[in-house]
Amino acid sequence: MTTADDKHLVPDDSLFRQLVDAAPDPMVGADRHGRIVFVNGQAERLFGYGRDELIGQPIEVLVPDDLAQAHREMRERYFANAVHRAMGGGEPLRARRKDGVVFPTEISLSGLRTDSGLIVSAAVRDISDRLRAEAERVRLREEADRAALQAQLLRTQRMESLGQLAGGVAHDFNNLLAVIVNYAAFISDSADEQHPAGDGPEMWAEVRQDAQQIMRAARRGGDLTRQLLAFARQEVVRPQAVDWATVVHGVEDMLRRSIGEHITLSITCGGDCGPIMADPGQLEQVLVNLAVNARDAMPGGGTLSIETDSVMVDGDHVTHGPAIKPGEYARLRVSDTGTGMPREVVDRIFEPFFTTKAPGQGTGLGLAMVYGIVTGAAGTVTVCSEEGVGTTFSILLPVTDQRPTTARPAEPRLDQLAGHGETVLLVEDEPSLRQVCRRLLDTSGYQVLAPNDAAAAVELADRHPGSIDLLLTDVVMPTMLGTALAERVTAKRAGTKVLFMSGYATPFLATHGTLDPANTLLEKPFTRRELLTAVHQALAG
Repeated sequence: MTTADDKHLVPDDSLFRQLVDAAPDPMVGADRHGRIVFVNGQAERLFGYGRDELIGQPIEVLVPDDLAQAHREMRERYFANAVHRAMGGGEPLRARRKDGVVFPTEISLSGLRTDSGLIVSAAVRDISDRLRAEAERVRLREEADRAALQAQLLRTQRMESLGQLAGGVAHDFNNLLAVIVNYAAFISDSADEQHPAGDGPEMWAEVRQDAQQIMRAARRGGDLTRQLLAFARQEVVRPQAVDWATVVHGVEDMLRRSIGEHITLSITCGGDCGPIMADPGQLEQVLVNLAVNARDAMPGGGTLSIETDSVMVDGDHVTHGPAIKPGEYARLRVSDTGTGMPREVVDRIFEPFFTTKAPGQGTGLGLAMVYGIVTGAAGTVTVCSEEGVGTTFSILLPVTDQRPTTARPAEPRLDQLAGHGETVLLVEDEPSLRQVCRRLLDTSGYQVLAPNDAAAAVELADRHPGSIDLLLTDVVMPTMLGTALAERVTAKRAGTKVLFMSGYATPFLATHGTLDPANTLLEKPFTRRELLTAVHQALAG
């Protein structure tokens, strides 16, 4: 009950009472002794007490027991300083209702000077709903982050599995393609020997044309396996310092022919774009694939924009794939004004064999190859697309301190690649390809030793009476890897040069997709010129 003496603690001002009751926040006032001297209607509803139940009670009746002592000490310090102040923010405080329920609050304090002395007015806000909403936002954000991380992990695992499959298929498939392309060349050469082009019966012209069709199809098959291996980061890479601008301008004419006259090509190369360490041929493949995809997205015409510049990447950079290190990067952006893509397509755009094109119009390997080349060069690729507006691919590759080189050696003539009786130890576990290689070398002036397998090659190297100038060996063989064979042969014959050949050699010859400079590799499928060039260069050291 409120006594007569207690009522004197309350400011006797009807206007004051009206103002306090009109306040939107619950308000409680206490004197220097900690007794409650006024409450408003909002405070009655918040704490569950009637006004008469609170007036004259210690303010700690509204504080949880575990905070009561600390609250008394804080109140005493407040009155001792006796200045106007406000308290808010920081960690939420706690208050207690009449039914014992404790809830989080924000409290703002202010001092009121009255005839009865200093009174502390506390505006109390229940922040339970706010904290629950914040907790829910945090939970949803964490769930979204976990879901995104899981999706990226699954995507990476799926791509790694497909990459392993691609490597296994490429080895056998490239052996077959090497046989096909060279036997087709044999047929074409025979037709030329029988009747040079333009002479003789029409039959020989048809034979020549058929052989050329076979070679074109085989080369197309070789391109597909290279795209698979590039996606899987298992293609042999020969990186060098190169400028994006050099690569872009080097394929500019090809791009203009590829995209057609109905599409405008705009190229802007920033002068501050530093050099990158990559395989120039692979970068050209990246540009061509992105340009062709942009062309297909603009059947009615539009603009294809290619831009290069330099950017600094921080730790918060978001990638489509593995994270990249902070630092300076050279950026390539390829944008079109085409049809754009929905989110579900963007999420799968780099998966091999995934395509939105009609059957027969695309393999679904082009962008998978782009992804493999870029990530294999320690870079990242991102996609921004909006349906009806267009698509932008953004590629970042780390800037290198090395300087670009531009000189390219002239391609020698076939007669300059002929041998002069040098002995070649040929080791290839695929019989048909071994026969092809032997025939190509025999007819080009080389002496060829061609055992059936690696074990026989070791025995032959031990007992052959003459010199062995070159070991030409496959890398992936069932009983012995080509690298192990090379070690055994060169241990006995130190002067023997080594040339590896394979359609799937990276795991055995390279680190992070980069060919070991100590090894020379001929990639399958290869033509006569490519084989003879590689042999000539290997013998020349």
